Amino acid sequence: MDIGSLIVWIIVGAIGGFLASFFVKIPIGGLLGNIVTGIIGGLVAGWLFRQLGIGGQVTSIDIPSIIVAFIGAIIVAVVVGFLTRGRA
Repeated sequence: MDIGSLIVWIIVGAIGGFLASFFVKIPIGGLLGNIVTGIIGGLVAGWLFRQLGIGGQVTSIDIPSIIVAFIGAIIVAVVVGFLTRGRA
């Protein structure tokens, strides 16, 4: 992975994570949490979409990549919220 790809993943992850935290209303942990959630979400959703034969990968800063990261970040945020509920 080159530096350009890493920057794309960070930007798309930040956007996807921010949108997910806005819609799901689960605190993810600020900008860094949004980026991490979006990146992990992009990986999760990209893998899931490929398994379903839909395609969908984070390849550039475009709407399809942001949608993939957003859907994945929602999945990750809900799972983390479910696992950490009641722990504080």
